Amino acid sequence: MITAIAPGSYDPVTNGHIDVIGRAAGIFDRVVVGVVGNPTHKTPMFALDERVGFLRDALTNLPNVEVDVFSQLVVDFAHKWNAKVIVKGLRVISDFEWEFQMNQLNRTLAPEIETVYVMASPAVSFVSSSGVKEIAAFGGKVDELVPQAVARRFQELFPDGRPGTPENPQE
Repeated sequence: MITAIAPGSYDPVTNGHIDVIGRAAGIFDRVVVGVVGNPTHKTPMFALDERVGFLRDALTNLPNVEVDVFSQLVVDFAHKWNAKVIVKGLRVISDFEWEFQMNQLNRTLAPEIETVYVMASPAVSFVSSSGVKEIAAFGGKVDELVPQAVARRFQELFPDGRPGTPENPQE
């Protein structure tokens, strides 16, 4: 049985993430989606329990996928689950540059763990968590970019839109 982990901040999970996780679930026996508890390079918009809930809700149709939280090195999280593979999604060249660096560091720490890259499907290759947050904050619709629970939460956070939307033009 081959276990893979799919680590990330998932702030929030997007349909691009779901695409990559779903495709990984078709390749590996078990996929553990690891939600980093305290990202070191950014402050999350959504609380950890919300991010985990969004993922669990969106992944219910994938019986070989589990969601867990981690606050340790990715390779240590992989060891916890006896994972042999780290799955990462790639959208654009800049993703590859960052992931290549992370792969080299991870291989230094745990050479027995491979990293596998899954290219984003064309329909979601432009979707990023940061882009979705910006669209939602300015009152834009994100329903086609994120799971339903995430879209509903954005509607709660930004019910009246923001400056620059047709309903509320900038002054």
